[in-house]
Amino acid sequence: MTTILYSHPIYMQHDMGEGHPECPERLAAIMAALSRPEFDQLIRKDAPKADIDVITMMHDEDYVKSILDAVPSKNAGYVNIDSDVVINFASGEAALRAVGAVVDAVDDILTGKADNAFCAVRPPGHHAENSQAMGFCLFNNVAIAAAYARNKYGINNVAVIDFDVHHGNGTAAMFENNPHLFYASSHKMPLYPGTGRVSETGINNNIVNIPLLSNSGSKEFRTRVSNILLPKLVKFNPDLILISAGFDAHVDDPLGGINLDADDYIWITKKIMDVAAKYCGCKIISSLEGGYDLDALARSTAAHVNILLNYKS
Repeated sequence: MTTILYSHPIYMQHDMGEGHPECPERLAAIMAALSRPEFDQLIRKDAPKADIDVITMMHDEDYVKSILDAVPSKNAGYVNIDSDVVINFASGEAALRAVGAVVDAVDDILTGKADNAFCAVRPPGHHAENSQAMGFCLFNNVAIAAAYARNKYGINNVAVIDFDVHHGNGTAAMFENNPHLFYASSHKMPLYPGTGRVSETGINNNIVNIPLLSNSGSKEFRTRVSNILLPKLVKFNPDLILISAGFDAHVDDPLGGINLDADDYIWITKKIMDVAAKYCGCKIISSLEGGYDLDALARSTAAHVNILLNYKS
């Protein structure tokens, strides 16, 4: 497989303050793991800035403007956007390039320049709603990319698979009334943000939630993904698959609690790739969401990207 790795130095400068779990060191750990020789075949690209008119495919224009206008100057410290969303001088550019990475990946994958992509971005996106920043997120990177793929390339059905330990409330809200957008999430419940019940099914059963209890573990996760998520993804018949790749369900993660490990991320990546190979020519774009234990995050991300790079159907 030909796999593109998107990132950018500005992501390391986006900082939400001392002690915040969504810290620059997360990306440093990932990029160190992906610098090993087994990843030499990755095509590495700097993420471009997304255009505002692309972001407003999924976000209110006044909201986008308010976020960018709130960015402080370099020596002005921090600005609180939400109770758990803080920005500094680099956050606006980082957010634009986080969207830009996933959107540029759409261009590259759908024009045949690569088979798939992993976007090592900050800030994450799946909690961001149409006009509200939440859960460390400013703009909803994968949701915007889904809209962009449909608007620019005429892609019919776009699916997002989210295995972050937290439910992607923003993505679900943006997708629930469009039958051509599919969102499936495995997540711990009860847990922030409190959404993601089985009863939340969208306009045409295009929302699939798999809430898991604390300490559910690998067997429960794999059984429910196999029996519920994957059959519904196949029925949706995706033309493109996006992954919200959060690794905070890992047993070592301080914000997690489902007790997964790197082998589980290998397993689910292979399962998603199997569907992509059959229905959409292996076209997958994965974008980083959560994961807050640095060692577990680095190992899990490397395992995930290794499958993207070396998958054989």
